[in-house]
Amino acid sequence: MKLLGGIILCDPPSPRLRTGKHMEKNELEQLKRRFLEYTEIEKGRALNTIENYNRYLSAFLDYAKVKRPEEITDEAVREFRLWLNRKNLNKKTQNYYLIALRSFLKYLARQNIETLPAERIELAKVGERQLDLITSNELSRLLDAPQGTSLKVLRDKAILELFFSTGLRVSELCSLNTDTDFSLEQFSIRGKGGKVRVVFLSEAAKTALNKYLKARQDMNDALFVQIGKEIKTKEPSPLTRRSIERIVKHYAVKAGIGKKVTPHVIRHSFATDLLSNGADLRSVQMLLGHASITTTQIYTHVTDRQLKEAHKKFHSKRRS
Repeated sequence: MKLLGGIILCDPPSPRLRTGKHMEKNELEQLKRRFLEYTEIEKGRALNTIENYNRYLSAFLDYAKVKRPEEITDEAVREFRLWLNRKNLNKKTQNYYLIALRSFLKYLARQNIETLPAERIELAKVGERQLDLITSNELSRLLDAPQGTSLKVLRDKAILELFFSTGLRVSELCSLNTDTDFSLEQFSIRGKGGKVRVVFLSEAAKTALNKYLKARQDMNDALFVQIGKEIKTKEPSPLTRRSIERIVKHYAVKAGIGKKVTPHVIRHSFATDLLSNGADLRSVQMLLGHASITTTQIYTHVTDRQLKEAHKKFHSKRRS
């Protein structure tokens, strides 16, 4: 038995598992373990994703009381979906469970294990995604909110400028270290699914980073670390996702922004700023690290204003 990313993995399954004739009582649990290992190693997914898949699949197996692949039926899935819905989970959250189950079923099919076809599971319909956005004025106030020359202020200023310059996810920003070469005004980042993309530094972000790094005196390899009262041990630790979210929230309040502002809201601002200034959708997709351009298309609403202006300028000139 071993521990991996908070997941307890049992010893390797018996070879009999592959035969389909000699079924063990815990066959699905062992197949789930193999699926999670496959998702981590072959698919290159992050441990956080693995842990979520483990939680979603465990919920299904515990509720449905199924132990063998052929016991996963339309009826078992239907009853599980009713259970999720009656727990008052929103449709988007319910879909997380279903996506994990579909991925598991696809894996079983690739192993030639008879079970419910993944395509039999349809995701719940969700409303059109609404973006949390701040105005250009609010964004400017947010970026200008860190005032002063203390190391903490310099760090926080660098964090905000880096978010808006690159569109990084908070997990990607947390992964940066001091070995990153910022002199070329661009650097590579490994994002979701282990995919590498190039992001670019604005002059403001480069200046903020240089001021912060010049003031640093600790030997920690992480780019952003605890400072002052944040330090709970002898040495400063890297900032966590939650710490960075708190920093962004702090300066949003300081800037007088009444809306909820998160690192992802700044990522939205990065994308909408590019599109509203003429960038094409494919370029924005690459800069954001989206696997599908469909995901990027949620930002196309920013062109509505430009379309309105075009309509006003060019429509019905004959009636003027």
